[in-house]
Amino acid sequence: MRLSRKAKGEYQVEVSKDYDPLKIEPRWQKRWEELGVYRFDREDKKKPTYVIDTPPPYPSGEFHMGTALNWTYFDIVARYKRMRGFNVLFPQGWDCHGLPTEVQVEKRYGIRKGDLPPEKFRKRCIKLTEENIAHMREEMDSLGFSIDWSTEYRTMDPDYYRRTQLSFVQLYKRGLIYRGEHPVNWCPRCETAIADAEVEYEDREATISYIKFKLHGEDGYLTIATTRPEYLPACVVVAVYPGDKRYKKHVGKKLEVPPLGQVVGLIEDHEVDPEFGTGVVMVCTFGDKTDVRWVKRHKLPVVKLIDEKGNMSEAAGKYAGLTLEECKRAIVGDLRKAGLLAKQEKLAQSVGACWRCETPVEILTKPQWFMRVLDLKDKVIEGAKRVRWVPDHMRQRLIDWAESMDWDWVISRQRIFATPIPAWYCTGCREPVVAEERQLPVTPAKDKPPVERCPKCGNESFEPERDVLDTWMDSSITIAVHAGWPELDRRLFPADLQPNGTDIIRTWDYYLLVRHLALLGEVPYRTVLVNGMVFGEDGRKMSKSLGNYVDTTMARGKYGTDALRQWAAIGASTGSDIPFNWKDVDFGHRFMRKFWNAARFAGPHLNAKIAGLGPKKLKFRPVDRWILSRLNRLIEQTTGWLEDFQFNRALGAIQTFVWHELCDMYIEEVKHRLYGDDPTADAARYALYHVMLTAAKLLAPFTPHFSEEIYQTHFARDHPYPSVHVSSWPEVNKKFIDESAERAGELTNLIVGALRQFKSERKMALSRELPSVEIYASSGEVAKRLKEVGDDIAGTMRVGKLKIKVGKPKLAERVLAIEPELAKLGPRLRADAKLIVQALREAKPEDLAKRLAKGKIKLRAGGKRFELTPEDVRVIKETASAGRKVGVIDIQEPALTILIVSS
Repeated sequence: MRLSRKAKGEYQVEVSKDYDPLKIEPRWQKRWEELGVYRFDREDKKKPTYVIDTPPPYPSGEFHMGTALNWTYFDIVARYKRMRGFNVLFPQGWDCHGLPTEVQVEKRYGIRKGDLPPEKFRKRCIKLTEENIAHMREEMDSLGFSIDWSTEYRTMDPDYYRRTQLSFVQLYKRGLIYRGEHPVNWCPRCETAIADAEVEYEDREATISYIKFKLHGEDGYLTIATTRPEYLPACVVVAVYPGDKRYKKHVGKKLEVPPLGQVVGLIEDHEVDPEFGTGVVMVCTFGDKTDVRWVKRHKLPVVKLIDEKGNMSEAAGKYAGLTLEECKRAIVGDLRKAGLLAKQEKLAQSVGACWRCETPVEILTKPQWFMRVLDLKDKVIEGAKRVRWVPDHMRQRLIDWAESMDWDWVISRQRIFATPIPAWYCTGCREPVVAEERQLPVTPAKDKPPVERCPKCGNESFEPERDVLDTWMDSSITIAVHAGWPELDRRLFPADLQPNGTDIIRTWDYYLLVRHLALLGEVPYRTVLVNGMVFGEDGRKMSKSLGNYVDTTMARGKYGTDALRQWAAIGASTGSDIPFNWKDVDFGHRFMRKFWNAARFAGPHLNAKIAGLGPKKLKFRPVDRWILSRLNRLIEQTTGWLEDFQFNRALGAIQTFVWHELCDMYIEEVKHRLYGDDPTADAARYALYHVMLTAAKLLAPFTPHFSEEIYQTHFARDHPYPSVHVSSWPEVNKKFIDESAERAGELTNLIVGALRQFKSERKMALSRELPSVEIYASSGEVAKRLKEVGDDIAGTMRVGKLKIKVGKPKLAERVLAIEPELAKLGPRLRADAKLIVQALREAKPEDLAKRLAKGKIKLRAGGKRFELTPEDVRVIKETASAGRKVGVIDIQEPALTILIVSS
């Protein structure tokens, strides 16, 4: 836009013909940052606060459609709450540490973590992290997210991981963190322990082998089915279901485990599935979690069969040093040669894999640090029930996860790029010594322990802890960190909103809840907002490997950010999965163009004089009262839906109102009043001004750039707000809600729409005058309402003379012709179609119409017989009323007949 001088020293806004988001959006992104409209004001103690705890993403460098969906939800809430008068804290952090970054570094440089000195490897992780953050931050800005970048944090920064270490120390002192040797999930590729929540289950095809175990000291065998023959060297007992008649006589006997021949007992256990395989299972240390429970329950010995790299240990005998797969093939081969492999079958199986590299996980026993989350299970479930979940059923996912947990949370990792565990070990007795709070942050490899002597044995020599903390130990305290913990600002805790996707309920939501309950004894968030996953246009989850992946840069590069945001907001109800569809993005783009053109038309009528008018002195027509009533209902609905996080319903209602009620109907219905000396023109301008300004405000959380451009082009000069995003949210004016006006407006729209269609079907220009129109109403009440809106109908549709009557008109019809529907008859009759055309022309139309009314027309032509149905022909009629040729429109509800008198 630009200003041009008019006569008398006034200025007129020259508005560009089309809305170009690719030029406009970057301009506003820069301007918003300059204005600081997203800044949280820590000094403002009067405004109510609204805190959004955004998940700090891994700085992978990619910003995919799922992430765009997440953050669009967050941003809609943040922008809406600011306009409602809240002092909004919308921070952004980066979960830098952990496997994702290390795996990326390993792939980029073709190395493994042990190939470089730890510090050098860490520096490469930091470099990659900084590069990825820069790219992702740029993408977030380009998508218009109203993040307060002054609150940005990185979990790898000392000030942040000082707090992580502080939480570790405090929980250790309370006995909620401990060190022990227990079975843990282990990723052989990443060479680290991982938590249950980091195990992703995949459906894979496995082979089940039926293996013969010799009864010790007897000639017989028992056959056992297993998918993991590589674990045979670690078999410590065999089990059957109690009372299984097939094996009852063998309980208590010994069996020889092939191929190494160790002798084990046969026991009973209720957890054995008698329907699986042969009903006999081998218990190994550790093939799966069931083995872990059996070992603990029956106090069985533990054989450490594999090492940290997933290779067979010395316990595997002649198979030592082989990988798990190599060992499986070798053992199966040896069993086959020995005649101990009865058969093999294919089996569909769910396999636990590392969330980051998709390698199947194993279970190892290794000294680790744990947090006692099982002791907090009841508090977690109770806390989850006190929180509002959107949608509500998502609460159960967290509860189910908490109830399903078998083990405490293993919080130590055997990696490099992560928060150091603040501990040392006595070289004499191995007693752990944990740092004091005043020391933090510490790096045990560089810093000294807080004591000179071991408190247990008096030894003066210590070695540092080399393991690091799970990355969730960093990100699970964000809510407390935002609130200034350990000096908690009570305005900012708990967070008002905890938004995230369905895929991280069991991690993000769970870890936040359990950690804050442990640290502070409080639930850290009031509301959890859950969004679904994004699917490609082929109906499958969006993925590069499936070829249905769309990058956010590509999507916004075609139609602009606000079009993409509309897809995200309106694509599905909150919590539901959403398909990506280019048509939806295109619709968002076309919607903005529609509104832009309407505002461009109305622009000359939107000025300071109109803004200052009081409604009491204006002469509103029924259509004015209709649009103002509909507007205030829209404010009420949209506000309610946004409070309920129903973004799709809110945006859908706004789009319908703007496109159909404002643009298609109201603007067309007031055009004739805006020029000349119409005494009601200012009332129409007042309505236009407030409807368009309000619509721009209602759209602001969804289409921030577009709404800003509309606001700045047409309204900013009349208002004190530097941006639409710091203006006030529209309030409902109940005085304007008028059911009678809405009925009158709907009646106007009904008739205007019918007359438009009449003109369109006859290829008449909408501006062409209709010399005379008569409307017959079924009742006096309807006729009275029609007279109230008659001027609006006549002015909109350029009706020279409009008459409104009660009753039904007397009509006379004359059939002019019966014409064939050649699109239907041609393919069926081919060359004979010409005969039909000729026969219909030669016959009398009135006779044909009478025969057609009975169901069929029978014709003879060219020596052939033909039958035509009503679908095969088109009846051309002429209607007359009082000797005048008229066009007729019948409307069922309310019962109306419209006569358009021919000139």
